[in-house]
Amino acid sequence: MIIVISLGGSIIVPNNVDYKFLSNFEKFIKKVAKKEKIVIVTGGGSTARKYIEPLVKDKADEKVFGLMGIATTKLNARLISGLFGFGERKIPDSLKEVKNALKRNNIVVCGALGFEPNMTSDGNAAQIAEYLNADVFLNLTNVDGLFNKSPEYKDAKLINKINFDDFYEIAKKIKFKAGQHFVLDFVAAKVIRKARIKTIILNGRKIKNLENCLKGKKFIGTIIN
Repeated sequence: MIIVISLGGSIIVPNNVDYKFLSNFEKFIKKVAKKEKIVIVTGGGSTARKYIEPLVKDKADEKVFGLMGIATTKLNARLISGLFGFGERKIPDSLKEVKNALKRNNIVVCGALGFEPNMTSDGNAAQIAEYLNADVFLNLTNVDGLFNKSPEYKDAKLINKINFDDFYEIAKKIKFKAGQHFVLDFVAAKVIRKARIKTIILNGRKIKNLENCLKGKKFIGTIIN
Protein backbone atom coordinates (compact mmCIF):
# COMPACT_ATOMS: atom_id res chain seq x y z
CA MET A 1 0.00 0.00 0.00
CA ILE A 2 1.21 3.53 -0.78
CA ILE A 3 0.29 6.25 1.72
CA VAL A 4 0.89 9.92 0.98
CA ILE A 5 0.82 12.24 3.99
CA SER A 6 0.57 16.01 3.91
CA LEU A 7 2.10 16.91 7.27
CA GLY A 8 0.97 20.40 8.19
CA GLY A 9 3.58 22.90 9.25
CA SER A 10 1.17 23.88 12.02
CA ILE A 11 1.92 20.62 13.82
CA ILE A 12 5.62 20.50 12.99
CA VAL A 13 6.28 24.00 14.32
CA PRO A 14 3.19 25.33 16.15
CA ASN A 15 5.37 28.05 17.73
CA ASN A 16 8.56 26.15 18.33
CA VAL A 17 9.54 22.76 16.90
CA ASP A 18 7.33 20.20 18.65
CA TYR A 19 9.97 17.58 19.36
CA LYS A 20 7.73 15.41 21.58
CA PHE A 21 5.11 15.05 18.85
CA LEU A 22 7.66 14.52 16.09
CA SER A 23 9.43 11.84 18.11
CA ASN A 24 6.16 9.93 18.60
CA PHE A 25 5.25 10.46 14.93
CA GLU A 26 8.62 9.09 13.82
CA LYS A 27 8.22 5.92 15.88
CA PHE A 28 4.71 5.34 14.54
CA ILE A 29 5.60 5.96 10.88
CA LYS A 30 8.64 3.67 11.05
CA LYS A 31 6.40 0.92 12.40
CA VAL A 32 3.88 1.39 9.57
CA ALA A 33 6.69 1.56 6.99
CA LYS A 34 7.73 -2.01 7.76
CA LYS A 35 4.83 -3.06 5.52
CA GLU A 36 3.80 0.05 3.60
CA LYS A 37 5.38 2.73 1.39
CA ILE A 38 5.02 6.25 2.80
CA VAL A 39 5.63 9.71 1.36
CA ILE A 40 5.58 12.62 3.82
CA VAL A 41 5.15 16.11 2.35
CA THR A 42 5.88 18.87 4.85
CA GLY A 43 4.10 22.21 4.97
CA GLY A 44 5.60 25.55 5.93
CA GLY A 45 3.03 26.52 8.57
CA SER A 46 3.78 29.31 11.03
CA THR A 47 7.41 29.43 9.90
CA ALA A 48 6.32 30.36 6.39
CA ARG A 49 3.82 32.93 7.65
CA LYS A 50 6.41 34.56 9.96
CA TYR A 51 8.86 34.95 7.09
CA ILE A 52 6.27 36.09 4.56
CA GLU A 53 4.73 38.73 6.86
CA PRO A 54 7.57 41.28 6.59
CA LEU A 55 7.66 40.80 2.82
CA VAL A 56 3.95 41.60 2.67
CA LYS A 57 4.52 44.76 4.73
CA ASP A 58 7.33 45.73 2.37
CA LYS A 59 5.04 45.07 -0.61
CA ALA A 60 7.46 42.61 -2.19
CA ASP A 61 6.53 40.76 -5.37
CA GLU A 62 4.10 37.89 -4.71
CA LYS A 63 6.46 35.45 -6.40
CA VAL A 64 8.87 36.10 -3.53
CA PHE A 65 6.13 35.04 -1.07
CA GLY A 66 5.82 31.76 -2.92
CA LEU A 67 9.57 31.17 -3.00
CA MET A 68 9.78 31.88 0.74
CA GLY A 69 6.91 29.47 1.39
CA ILE A 70 8.62 26.74 -0.64
CA ALA A 71 11.90 27.30 1.18
CA THR A 72 10.24 26.82 4.58
CA THR A 73 8.57 23.57 3.47
CA LYS A 74 11.99 22.28 2.44
CA LEU A 75 13.46 23.43 5.76
CA ASN A 76 10.78 21.43 7.57
CA ALA A 77 11.42 18.46 5.26
CA ARG A 78 15.09 18.56 6.18
CA LEU A 79 14.10 18.64 9.87
CA ILE A 80 11.78 15.61 9.55
CA SER A 81 14.32 13.74 7.45
CA GLY A 82 17.00 14.38 10.07
CA LEU A 83 14.76 13.26 12.96
CA PHE A 84 13.98 10.07 11.03
CA GLY A 85 17.68 9.34 10.80
CA PHE A 86 18.30 9.98 7.11
CA GLY A 87 19.11 13.67 7.10
CA GLU A 88 21.81 13.31 4.45
CA ARG A 89 19.43 11.99 1.80
CA LYS A 90 18.55 14.32 -1.06
CA ILE A 91 15.17 15.96 -0.61
CA PRO A 92 13.19 15.16 -3.80
CA ASP A 93 12.19 18.18 -5.86
CA SER A 94 10.03 16.61 -8.58
CA LEU A 95 7.39 13.90 -8.98
CA LYS A 96 9.93 11.67 -10.73
CA GLU A 97 12.46 12.11 -7.93
CA VAL A 98 9.84 11.20 -5.34
CA LYS A 99 8.93 8.05 -7.28
CA ASN A 100 12.55 6.99 -7.70
CA ALA A 101 13.29 7.61 -4.02
CA LEU A 102 10.27 5.50 -3.05
CA LYS A 103 11.67 2.59 -5.07
CA ARG A 104 14.77 2.64 -2.86
CA ASN A 105 13.17 3.47 0.49
CA ASN A 106 9.88 2.83 2.30
CA ILE A 107 9.83 6.38 3.68
CA VAL A 108 10.38 9.48 1.56
CA VAL A 109 10.24 13.04 2.90
CA CYS A 110 9.91 16.16 0.76
CA GLY A 111 8.59 19.70 0.86
CA ALA A 112 6.94 21.59 -1.97
CA LEU A 113 8.19 20.54 -5.42
CA GLY A 114 9.94 23.08 -7.62
CA PHE A 115 8.12 26.35 -8.22
CA GLU A 116 4.69 26.72 -9.74
CA PRO A 117 2.57 29.86 -9.23
CA ASN A 118 -0.21 29.42 -6.63
CA MET A 119 1.02 25.92 -5.74
CA THR A 120 0.95 24.70 -2.13
CA SER A 121 2.46 21.82 -0.19
CA ASP A 122 -1.04 20.33 0.10
CA GLY A 123 -1.40 20.65 -3.65
CA ASN A 124 1.97 19.00 -4.26
CA ALA A 125 1.06 16.21 -1.83
CA ALA A 126 -2.16 15.60 -3.76
CA GLN A 127 -0.22 15.60 -7.05
CA ILE A 128 2.17 13.03 -5.61
CA ALA A 129 -0.76 10.87 -4.47
CA GLU A 130 -2.18 11.03 -8.01
CA TYR A 131 1.19 10.38 -9.68
CA LEU A 132 1.93 7.36 -7.48
CA ASN A 133 -1.66 6.09 -7.64
CA ALA A 134 -1.63 6.11 -3.83
CA ASP A 135 -4.13 4.03 -1.89
CA VAL A 136 -4.89 6.88 0.49
CA PHE A 137 -3.99 10.54 0.92
CA LEU A 138 -3.84 11.72 4.54
CA ASN A 139 -3.93 15.38 5.43
CA LEU A 140 -2.62 15.78 8.97
CA THR A 141 -3.48 19.11 10.51
CA ASN A 142 -4.03 20.60 13.98
CA VAL A 143 -7.81 20.12 14.09
CA ASP A 144 -9.98 16.98 13.99
CA GLY A 145 -11.10 17.46 10.39
CA LEU A 146 -13.45 19.64 8.36
CA PHE A 147 -16.11 21.48 10.36
CA ASN A 148 -19.27 23.25 9.24
CA LYS A 149 -17.77 26.45 10.68
CA SER A 150 -14.54 27.44 12.39
CA PRO A 151 -13.78 24.87 15.13
CA GLU A 152 -13.18 27.83 17.45
CA TYR A 153 -16.97 28.05 17.80
CA LYS A 154 -18.48 25.78 20.46
CA ASP A 155 -21.37 24.76 18.20
CA ALA A 156 -19.09 23.83 15.28
CA LYS A 157 -19.80 20.31 14.05
CA LEU A 158 -17.33 17.90 12.51
CA ILE A 159 -18.22 16.73 9.01
CA ASN A 160 -17.43 13.01 9.03
CA LYS A 161 -17.91 12.43 5.29
CA ILE A 162 -18.16 14.66 2.26
CA ASN A 163 -17.96 13.99 -1.47
CA PHE A 164 -15.28 15.40 -3.76
CA ASP A 165 -17.55 17.94 -5.46
CA ASP A 166 -18.96 19.41 -2.25
CA PHE A 167 -15.52 19.70 -0.69
CA TYR A 168 -14.21 21.35 -3.87
CA GLU A 169 -16.95 23.97 -3.66
CA ILE A 170 -16.00 24.77 -0.04
CA ALA A 171 -12.27 24.97 -0.77
CA LYS A 172 -12.88 27.11 -3.87
CA LYS A 173 -14.18 29.93 -1.68
CA ILE A 174 -10.86 30.21 0.17
CA LYS A 175 -8.76 32.74 -1.72
CA PHE A 176 -5.18 31.60 -2.30
CA LYS A 177 -2.32 33.33 -0.54
CA ALA A 178 1.19 32.09 0.22
CA GLY A 179 1.44 30.58 3.70
CA GLN A 180 -2.34 30.23 4.04
CA HIS A 181 -3.87 27.88 6.61
CA PHE A 182 -6.94 25.77 5.79
CA VAL A 183 -7.51 22.06 6.48
CA LEU A 184 -6.92 21.19 2.81
CA ASP A 185 -6.63 23.96 0.26
CA PHE A 186 -8.25 24.51 -3.12
CA VAL A 187 -5.21 23.37 -5.10
CA ALA A 188 -5.34 19.96 -3.41
CA ALA A 189 -9.14 19.84 -3.60
CA LYS A 190 -8.94 20.29 -7.36
CA VAL A 191 -6.46 17.41 -7.75
CA ILE A 192 -8.27 14.90 -5.53
CA ARG A 193 -11.58 15.73 -7.21
CA LYS A 194 -10.16 15.06 -10.68
CA ALA A 195 -8.24 11.93 -9.70
CA ARG A 196 -10.83 10.62 -7.21
CA ILE A 197 -8.19 9.97 -4.54
CA LYS A 198 -9.55 8.78 -1.21
CA THR A 199 -8.60 11.56 1.17
CA ILE A 200 -8.79 11.74 4.96
CA ILE A 201 -8.34 14.86 7.08
CA LEU A 202 -7.50 14.31 10.73
CA ASN A 203 -5.61 15.71 13.68
CA GLY A 204 -2.03 14.58 13.21
CA ARG A 205 -1.18 15.07 16.85
CA LYS A 206 -3.45 12.21 17.88
CA ILE A 207 -1.23 9.29 16.96
CA LYS A 208 -3.60 6.59 18.28
CA ASN A 209 -6.41 8.04 16.18
CA LEU A 210 -4.12 8.02 13.14
CA GLU A 211 -3.25 4.39 13.87
CA ASN A 212 -6.96 3.48 14.08
CA CYS A 213 -7.53 5.20 10.73
CA LEU A 214 -4.83 3.20 8.96
CA LYS A 215 -6.01 -0.04 10.56
CA GLY A 216 -9.57 0.51 9.33
CA LYS A 217 -10.89 1.02 12.85
CA LYS A 218 -13.21 3.79 14.06
CA PHE A 219 -11.48 7.16 14.08
CA ILE A 220 -12.23 10.87 14.30
CA GLY A 221 -11.75 12.78 11.07
CA THR A 222 -13.25 13.69 7.69
CA ILE A 223 -13.34 11.29 4.75
CA ILE A 224 -13.51 12.81 1.27
CA ASN A 225 -14.58 10.32 -1.41
